[in-house]
Amino acid sequence: MSEQNKKEDKKALKRRDFLKAGAAVSVGAAIAGLSACAPKDGAPSLATKPGVPQTKPLEKVRIGFVGVGNQGSSHVRNFLRIDNVEIKAICDIVPEKVERMQQWVTEAGFAKPTGYSKGEYDFVRMCEQEDLDLVFTATPWRWHVPVCVAAMKNGKHAATEVPAAVTIEEAWQLVETAEKYQKHCVMMENCNYGRRELMVLNMVRQGIFGEIVHAAGGYLHDLRNYKLGDAYEGMWRIKHSIERNGNLYPTHGLGPVSNCIGINRGDRFDYLVSMSSKSRGLKMFAAEHLGPDSKWAKIDYALGDVNVSLIKTRNDVTITLYHDTNLPRPYSRIDLVQGTKAISMGYPDRIYIEGRSPNDQWEPLEKYREEFDHPLWRNIGKLAKGAGHGGMDFLEDYRLVQALLKGEPTDMDVYDAAALSCISEVSER
Repeated sequence: MSEQNKKEDKKALKRRDFLKAGAAVSVGAAIAGLSACAPKDGAPSLATKPGVPQTKPLEKVRIGFVGVGNQGSSHVRNFLRIDNVEIKAICDIVPEKVERMQQWVTEAGFAKPTGYSKGEYDFVRMCEQEDLDLVFTATPWRWHVPVCVAAMKNGKHAATEVPAAVTIEEAWQLVETAEKYQKHCVMMENCNYGRRELMVLNMVRQGIFGEIVHAAGGYLHDLRNYKLGDAYEGMWRIKHSIERNGNLYPTHGLGPVSNCIGINRGDRFDYLVSMSSKSRGLKMFAAEHLGPDSKWAKIDYALGDVNVSLIKTRNDVTITLYHDTNLPRPYSRIDLVQGTKAISMGYPDRIYIEGRSPNDQWEPLEKYREEFDHPLWRNIGKLAKGAGHGGMDFLEDYRLVQALLKGEPTDMDVYDAAALSCISEVSER
């Protein structure tokens, strides 16, 4: 190790130690320490926070993909529809998936991207050899940080599916690597771009909600058949349910409400209390659908069926966050935002505005769309038609490309990725 690298490592350790020492509660250090590194300008808005790195505009965004299964291939399709994008490389451990994406690209009228499929670490070779602006990973969670780090060390910006990191140590790796190499590291939280979520954010910015005092969100999705079926290559996701107990997937529910609160833009997470219920759902489902003698019916799963975490911010906003994926239930992310003048919730979408809504009665949020629809949806929503998750996936990809083309800050930066992702480990403590 060079003397310069040793000095940089000592600096990183000193900063971590300082943040830990300065926090009143250990879990507070884990959350607040990361977000405390973020630059502040006090403006609670997307894509307006000045931060590192400062980048020059690009004429074209050259992209390499790592992991092109269900979600990764969906992003490939989106980027093929966005101007001034060139998909130059595709990496996946399954050669047939690489070939399928190469065919998509050539059928769209572009040059065939180089394929990489020589084992789990072939993404490193791609990052070293390819002349790229951006590396995008949609792999299983354990590979998100290694891919992003390899990209940034080789002079590329990084974008990752959620969560950006599984552990606090991984979150630090992302922050320190992004700062050292002055590269963007963006967590692609698609739920930030839902039409309801952006409409509510627009209303918050315009003062309709008054001062925000409370929010609730979560990931409430019956994944039993996915976890115990063949939806995830190598059944990688069930392994987390076997070994871990906490909120394993916090960012879908936390991302949109954090924007409304102004996390890392005038406020930040302070401390968290978390608890999980007993674990019953996966074992019962396995016994019923795979047979009582199945190995999946005999395993003791660590993950409680319902995890509830309570978060307090530095500005005394409270957040209730749920993780509920092992029981029969309809899908929900809750999406509750409550202020001194209004309250809204999703599933179904509804709102109450003091002085405008009938007394003590919810109204359909749709009633206010004409007045408060977010400009992003109003202006380019048609382009997102047919894209994944109701169009939100396309909008997040489009916004990332526009930021790189213009040399502007990305909507989410590495500090956002770290602060939201590290909720997982903190909830497990």
